[in-house]
Amino acid sequence: MEYTTLGNTGMTVSKICLGCMSFGGPGRGDMFDWTVGKEQSTKVIDRAIELGINFFDTANIYSYGDSERILGEALAEYDRDEQVVATKVWGQMRENDPNSGGLSRKTIEQELENSLNRLGMDTIDLYQIHRWDDDTPIETTMGVLDDAVRRNQVRYLGASSMWTYQFATALHTSCQMNLGRFVTMQNHYNLVYREEEREMLPYCKQENVGVIPWSPLAGGYLARPHEESDKMREMTSDRYGSPQSREINERVREIADEMDATMSQISLAWLLHKDGVTAPIYGTSSVEHLEEAVEAIEIDLSDSDVEYLEEPYEPIAVLGHE
Repeated sequence: MEYTTLGNTGMTVSKICLGCMSFGGPGRGDMFDWTVGKEQSTKVIDRAIELGINFFDTANIYSYGDSERILGEALAEYDRDEQVVATKVWGQMRENDPNSGGLSRKTIEQELENSLNRLGMDTIDLYQIHRWDDDTPIETTMGVLDDAVRRNQVRYLGASSMWTYQFATALHTSCQMNLGRFVTMQNHYNLVYREEEREMLPYCKQENVGVIPWSPLAGGYLARPHEESDKMREMTSDRYGSPQSREINERVREIADEMDATMSQISLAWLLHKDGVTAPIYGTSSVEHLEEAVEAIEIDLSDSDVEYLEEPYEPIAVLGHE
């Protein structure tokens, strides 16, 4: 494993972050039919730690709390100080309770306490807003997040997919009000979705904000030939089913064959070569796939490889802010 600094925090994280969206449980907690239960999830977490991964990303909304609970119980078997744990708030947790979602003071304070309890932790390393909340002034949101930092419930603050002007507004608000600021951006970024290169990535570099992209394999689209189909592919077909995406997919396969690597490894290696990217968030329920992902760190793509992979891309509509 290789390590890097997360933005301007001084905190060291592995270059692969384990995404925990696929960790769930039976009943209501089983948010998607591709989630796995505690036993398999724990195997993946244990192997991640063996491989040197120290960075884990979850959210309160993932399997309605089960993901946080499973992650917390698994990490309790290790030295907590050695792990960097990130979670998120925004999604509505209870169908009949509108105050269980959003970014109001009431919601954040309640949901932060719930996340801490499920994780079994006194302090969350990185607490992120999952999306922008049009119904709550950013001054309110940043104020309550700053309070959480001052109470030592949270160490650092992060944000996820939004417009760059919104992110700039949040950072400006923090500066003007002398509040804790966002130190990371978790955005939608991969070989077949590169709209973040226009404004968000340059802005994050300017502000020394760590970038931790989600969906680095485009929901599995970049992990196997585009002719193949599975449940994840069906979920993301409207996002990635364009002719240019198919051409990129074929080029990933071509380079993977040339380098005796998997398509997943080439797709991750491309992200790891991008200036400003701290650590892709790689979600999996398979120990084997996790091991493959870690090996991608050792793949050295040439400038011509990167250019060949990127060449078919053309601008598309913004995706992932919803």
